[in-house]
Amino acid sequence: MPENTMEKHNIVTCTAPVNIAVIKYWGKRNEELILPINSSLSVTLHQDQLKTTTTVATSRSFQEDQIWLNGKEEDITHPRLQSCLREIRRLARKRRNDGDSPLDPSILSQKVHICSVNNFPTAAGLASSAAGFACLVYTLARVFGIEGELSGIARQGSGSACRSMYGGFVQWIMGQKDDGKDSLAQQVEPETHWPDLRILVLVASAEKKSVGSTSGMQTSVQTSCLLMHRAESVVPGRMEEMIEAVRGKNFAAFADLTMKDSNQFHATCLDTYPPIFYLNSVSQQVINLVHRFNRHYGETRLAYTFDAGPNAVIYTLQQHVPEFVQAVQHFFPPERNGGQFIQGLPVNQAALSEELKQAIALEPMPKGISYIISTKAGPGPRVVEDPTQHLIGSDGMPKKTV
Repeated sequence: MPENTMEKHNIVTCTAPVNIAVIKYWGKRNEELILPINSSLSVTLHQDQLKTTTTVATSRSFQEDQIWLNGKEEDITHPRLQSCLREIRRLARKRRNDGDSPLDPSILSQKVHICSVNNFPTAAGLASSAAGFACLVYTLARVFGIEGELSGIARQGSGSACRSMYGGFVQWIMGQKDDGKDSLAQQVEPETHWPDLRILVLVASAEKKSVGSTSGMQTSVQTSCLLMHRAESVVPGRMEEMIEAVRGKNFAAFADLTMKDSNQFHATCLDTYPPIFYLNSVSQQVINLVHRFNRHYGETRLAYTFDAGPNAVIYTLQQHVPEFVQAVQHFFPPERNGGQFIQGLPVNQAALSEELKQAIALEPMPKGISYIISTKAGPGPRVVEDPTQHLIGSDGMPKKTV
């Protein structure tokens, strides 16, 4: 394809963030529409550290819709991808028919090429599908001139993707309607709300998990009595308490709720039959470390949460980060040197007191933690203005560097 045909492409690149739930989503009441059995609440992580980047191009010359993820072509006919594509195109046609679209009408009949990359392990329990589908929907919406509420479309790709459509602290309201129109994400507070809150991702494994979230949820809904009790009797109260803790910047309340909800989520995984084990021995050791650290100081300075994987996400306040990172390096002696072991926001050096070491008193687990990503709350999806950052080249195919 000649170089100058690039002008006939409509091309947009966007980025979208990972979110980590502090009140967990686990279980659907409608598999096809991805409607949850309970509401959930998450913190959007900063895209300087963790993000998906997606380029969408349309052209008359494209023969079919195609998608590449992290350099590898994937199946565009996947039902969840199709749901998002179909809904965006439907809304674009509706806008055109209503006479409300500045879009070139020919775009509606053109095929799309989609290229997406993550800057973190794709299936290791780091919410890659949430960032991926949020980025896909946000970018498609820009290409097809769709504005307004998009979280309901992102939800149809991956449930938690709806929460990645906003920055800061975000709730996914489960909704009551059968058609899912009221199952949407809503920002509780922006990313600027709690400036000294810090998030540390302790990567215990970058391997693909043995039981994926979708199949795990289905089995839990079918077999776990605890899951339904949690959804109906526990989560509604916790959502109210968590929103209050976030708005009041009450770290102790935020942390206790976060840890209890993570533990209950993994208890429902154990209550699933056959049971699902997402945590490993490193995860359990991190849990012990956090509780002993907090007990030593007589206050809650750290909180852990685990999604469907062994990686710990630690919430803490900025002033406690150096000492905790030092504790992690002491009890999980790393393979790498200090510079590579800590990625993301810089962490100051700190000494570890003998009293704290003795209070924690855990057997060291060498190489248990591969590395730490240091980050904070961040904004929702955004458009990349620099055309050199497009992942698709002038030939309509992924650039060689992708």
